[in-house]
Amino acid sequence: MSANVETMFYVRKAPWHGLGVRVLSAPDSREALHLAGLDWKVIQEPIYTENDEEIAGYKANVRDKDRRVLGVVSDRYKIVQNEEAFAFTDALLGEGVRYETAGSLQGGKKVWMLAHLPHEYIISGERISPYLVFFNSHDGSGAIKAAITPIRVVCQNTLNLALSTARRSWSMIHTGDIQGKITEAKNSLLMAERYMDSFGQELEALRRKKMTDKQVLDYIEILLPVEEGSTDLQRKNMERLREDMKLRYFDAPDLQQVEKSAYRFINAVSDFATHSAPLRKTANYKENLFAKTVEGNPLIDKAYQMVLAS
Repeated sequence: MSANVETMFYVRKAPWHGLGVRVLSAPDSREALHLAGLDWKVIQEPIYTENDEEIAGYKANVRDKDRRVLGVVSDRYKIVQNEEAFAFTDALLGEGVRYETAGSLQGGKKVWMLAHLPHEYIISGERISPYLVFFNSHDGSGAIKAAITPIRVVCQNTLNLALSTARRSWSMIHTGDIQGKITEAKNSLLMAERYMDSFGQELEALRRKKMTDKQVLDYIEILLPVEEGSTDLQRKNMERLREDMKLRYFDAPDLQQVEKSAYRFINAVSDFATHSAPLRKTANYKENLFAKTVEGNPLIDKAYQMVLAS
C-alpha cells in the first residue's frame, strides 16, 4: 500500500485504483467507518506562540485518538466529522447503498468513501455501475466534494464525463451554514438518476458517431502531443504512450465487437486514463488517479470535447 494511504478497506477485489485491504462483503456505514479506520473525531483547539500567547483567529484541527495535528485553520472553519460524511451518504442514497471502499490519506488529513449506488444500468448493451465518491479534508486544504462516477463493469473504466446537460459533482467550503449546505448537496446529488439518464443518451449518440482510423490516430496525437524542443527520450516516451492508447482502441478484447465510433474511442481513452502506468510512478500516483473520480479526468474530458466538435 502506498505510503500516503494510512488506512483503507475494499470489498472482494481490488478496485481500479489498486489501494486497500480486502474484506469479503460490503459493509453498512457503521461497520465501514470502523473497517476504514475512520472511527475518530476531529476537535479544534487554540494555538499559542512559544511565549504562550494565544494566536487569535486560528485553531488547530486535532485527531482525538492520537492527538495528531491535522492542520491549522481559521476560526471560521467548520468541521464535518467522518461519521457525518457516512450519515450524509446514507441519507442521500437510502436503502441498498453498499460501501465499496473508504479510507484515510496523509495521516488523516484527507478521507474518502466510495459507495455503489443501488441501481445498475444497461447502456449500449453494457453494464454501467454508478458510484458516489465523497472526499473531505481535515487540514484546511480543500473543499468537501461529492460526485457521481459511472464505471464500465467489464473493464472497470471510469467514465465520469462532464456533461452539459446534467451535473455530476458538488462541492462546499468548510465555512458558513454547513448543515444548510449539506441539505443543498442532498438536493443536488439526487441528480444521480438524471445524470445517468443523460449519460446513457450521450453514449448512444457517441456510438452512432462513426470515426475513421485516420481520425483516431490524429486525435491520439492531439491528446498526447510531442512538445516543441522535446528531447529524444521525451519523444520516445510519448510515442510509447501513443502506442499504448492505439492498442486500447484497435486491439482491446472488450472492444472487438464495438463498431469503430466515438464511443469506442472514448472507452479506449478512458481505459488508458484509468489503467495505463505513468512514465514516472510517483509515491502517490494511485491516490492522484483516485482523486480524478471526483475532479474528472482532463484527458477523458478533452477527448469527449474533441469528438463532440467533430
